[in-house]
Amino acid sequence: MTETERWRGIAAVTFLSAAVALLFTAPGALLVGVVGGAYAGYARFDTAPSPRLSVERAISDTDPERGDEVSVTVTVHNDGGFLPDLRLVDGVPDSLEVTEGSPRLATALRAGKEASFSYRVEARRGDHAFGDLTVVARDAAGSVEVETTADVAGDDAVRCVPELDALDGFPLRAQATRQVGRLTTNEGGTGVEFHATREYRRGDPLSRLDWQRLARTGDLATVEFREERAGTAVLVVDTREQAYVTDPDGESAVERSVGAAGAVADALLDAGDRVGVASYGPRTAWLPPGLGRDHRQRLRRALALDDAFDPLPPDAPFFGRTTLTRLLTRLPSDAQVVCVTPLVDDGVAAFARRLDAHGHAVTVVSPDPTGGTEVGETLARVERRLRVRSVRRAGIRVLDWEAGTPLAVALATAERRWRA
Repeated sequence: MTETERWRGIAAVTFLSAAVALLFTAPGALLVGVVGGAYAGYARFDTAPSPRLSVERAISDTDPERGDEVSVTVTVHNDGGFLPDLRLVDGVPDSLEVTEGSPRLATALRAGKEASFSYRVEARRGDHAFGDLTVVARDAAGSVEVETTADVAGDDAVRCVPELDALDGFPLRAQATRQVGRLTTNEGGTGVEFHATREYRRGDPLSRLDWQRLARTGDLATVEFREERAGTAVLVVDTREQAYVTDPDGESAVERSVGAAGAVADALLDAGDRVGVASYGPRTAWLPPGLGRDHRQRLRRALALDDAFDPLPPDAPFFGRTTLTRLLTRLPSDAQVVCVTPLVDDGVAAFARRLDAHGHAVTVVSPDPTGGTEVGETLARVERRLRVRSVRRAGIRVLDWEAGTPLAVALATAERRWRA
């Protein structure tokens, strides 16, 4: 309980008026003093409120799709005495934005009565837990207030696990395992693309004989094709505090990065590649490379719900060298890395180069968060372009993804550059 000091000025006026009345025998001043004293006494001796509330929250959809409007209704029942001045604030998660209405209510509430208020939030990726209801109650005079929290029954969270975005395909580099898949290699064997011919060996299938050469020279030869093998890729998402920069549309670069990682993972899994996911930030995430429907669901849930990919930036310190060492010990020797980062500083560019130096083929997918015409924004855009060029000069592929451009279009543009 705290005193609001709302009536402190009235008390001062009362004493001043009384003093003037005594010194100058002024009836008007005496009347002011009497009235002020009555108000001050009323405020002084008014009973402090003691709120006893039952609260229930109803959420229209606790498992919405990303971008859906979700309605939240809070109903408060007064189990105690009359509350002349009651103010309520619902515990909306910081990660959700209120798009309509207000999570606040100011009202008077009689004993046994109830009041309700509603608002809407926009669903975002992740787990979003609502907090308790904050209650502020004042007496009728407004001189004393009590602030407390009330437990809330009913719905207490919204969970949004988006489907992985669609992407027709994503080209891995020439690094592969011995599993059959779709990644072409520089080794001959069975496949669909011609590689070379070699001398015929007993037992070679007739379907692979070079009949044209036999007809031309009479020599037996066997045709070899480029083998297709499954690739192993680990998607590393930049989740450092610096990466939570927003683009001109207000979308976080980390949010775009997580969406891009999901789309690339989905395309690689469709092609038969083994895919894992990791974070490059103070909050650690690691899902080893795998295949199959169950692994796809694990990956989808990891990107949506793992704390490492939280929509809000971390507040813990980040140690880049430790993170790199830990990742290198976990990466399979034949794995290549798809690093998804806005490339907002030199630290992550150096991280990509070090991975490449340790023998892991690296591709950078970089959502561009720069925009605007202010001096600082222009400088950030120029610095990022220079950073992209330096990474490319190191022999690392970069998919530069501008805001407002579909990822598939940006990928098609990048593929033309990679083939040049």
